[in-house]
Amino acid sequence: MLRQVMTILDLVDRPDASGKLVAEQLRALAGPGATVEVETISGERGSTDFVRVHIPGSHGRTAGGQAPTLGVIGRLGGLGARPEMIGYVSDGDGATAALATAAKLLEMHRRGDVLPGDVLVATHVCPDAPTRPHQPVPFMDSPVSLDAMNVHEVHPEMDAILSIDTTKGNRIINHRGIAISPTVRQGYVLKVAPALVDVLERVTGEPAHVFPVTTQDITPYGNGVDHLNSILQPAVAAQAPVVGVALTTITAVAGCATGASHEVDIALAARFAVEVAKDFGAGRASFFDAHEAALLERLYGSMRHLQSPGTTL
Repeated sequence: MLRQVMTILDLVDRPDASGKLVAEQLRALAGPGATVEVETISGERGSTDFVRVHIPGSHGRTAGGQAPTLGVIGRLGGLGARPEMIGYVSDGDGATAALATAAKLLEMHRRGDVLPGDVLVATHVCPDAPTRPHQPVPFMDSPVSLDAMNVHEVHPEMDAILSIDTTKGNRIINHRGIAISPTVRQGYVLKVAPALVDVLERVTGEPAHVFPVTTQDITPYGNGVDHLNSILQPAVAAQAPVVGVALTTITAVAGCATGASHEVDIALAARFAVEVAKDFGAGRASFFDAHEAALLERLYGSMRHLQSPGTTL
């Protein structure tokens, strides 16, 4: 996986990084049936290229089968903060991990290691995103809104979603490597999925690290409350269960910091995503207990209002 990470980093660590450059590399790896799409979207603060990769499974929807589809989203503001900062920024690691996941799955598919279920990988490529003030360290912003990201990255055919994001600008996850969140589904924060803990421990060779999630973290941006970061914003738009995959550090590191990315940690996140794709498509890994989720909703009602902007007082 480290080779895929290094190849993607070479493509995105440049001022002319674009979805077109990334797509050309990924298409060169793709076998029959796999697709790579790029769409440029403009906002008030610039533009970015959304990249979507579809890797068909042997028994997935594309083949007319019943195997579930995994979504892998690389969440970020931007790969760079030019001209304020020169070079690739820490915030880009979510995109790099997702694109490395796509590269690995495309190669596997072309060589004959076809997963049971389809996999959809989505992220965006922007080398000159803006920044904004935040404590304890500045945040990367984005040229387009979070709503636009969700429209272009969260797709209804995703039966479960891994959202990969750099999550280093805080003082509550004091671990170098990767960590996962509890499952978030339709406004509920559910228990940590045991199957994903199993995958995490076999990939890292360490006890599982799980980062805390609060109610405000799963509400939409722009409602005036503080969020850990945007790692769980896909859960605002998705009806499917979402688990955050955080790239973490021991000390707080700004998303707009350069020279702060660790290639082996990006590879860990990508390997985790690939292994989850194998198990999820084969029916060996579930993101949540459907019986418990239904019981919670019967006991306490719907929490889908937490996916909305809320009531204006």
